[in-house]
Amino acid sequence: MRVRLVIATIVLPTICLAQATIEGRVELPTTRSAPVMTKRYEIVTHGGVLSTNPPLAIVYLDGAATHGAPVTKQIAQKDLAFVPQILAVQTGTRVEFPNLDDTYHNIFSYSPAKRFDLGRYRPDEKPVPSVVFDNPGLITLRCDIHEHMRGLLLVVNTPFFATTEPDGHYRLNGLPAGHYTLKAWIDSSTTREHPVDLAKGGTLHVDFP
Repeated sequence: MRVRLVIATIVLPTICLAQATIEGRVELPTTRSAPVMTKRYEIVTHGGVLSTNPPLAIVYLDGAATHGAPVTKQIAQKDLAFVPQILAVQTGTRVEFPNLDDTYHNIFSYSPAKRFDLGRYRPDEKPVPSVVFDNPGLITLRCDIHEHMRGLLLVVNTPFFATTEPDGHYRLNGLPAGHYTLKAWIDSSTTREHPVDLAKGGTLHVDFP
């Protein structure tokens, strides 16, 4: 009896090897008040410049081809504040604004990148009021009923972005190889840039001083 030996070749996916990584640190501005130990952030205005307090930055890879449909995100209203206070999304993302308080809210924006007014709506409004953000730019969120409420939404033309840790560290994974511009949004008047060349499977370290 002849036994036939069959050797199977296993082809492993190469997508992981083709992806690049960028990591580093953004030098953040000095906190303008005592540290918030609970990581509860607020949007502050200083000389007409909007930023988070304690400071945060959003790092994103500009020039990378977009892929896939953006997913739906949420910015809730809870305890008369936006949660989260700042959010980055890809162009074309639908953002829902659920009301988790026991009072009415009226979310609106006069920002050039997106002007909208959701009108007054009650807690647990169904369907959840939402907006599609189809243009890149910084959106300032406000409530017509509660004037102290502020939120920020940064819309970028890329799916590759990350919010820094409180100490400024960040990491971007799954990046395509090629030449791009890495940007770090610090506040409404400051966005730093750094050209990057990404190699397949490589890790690049970029700090923003």
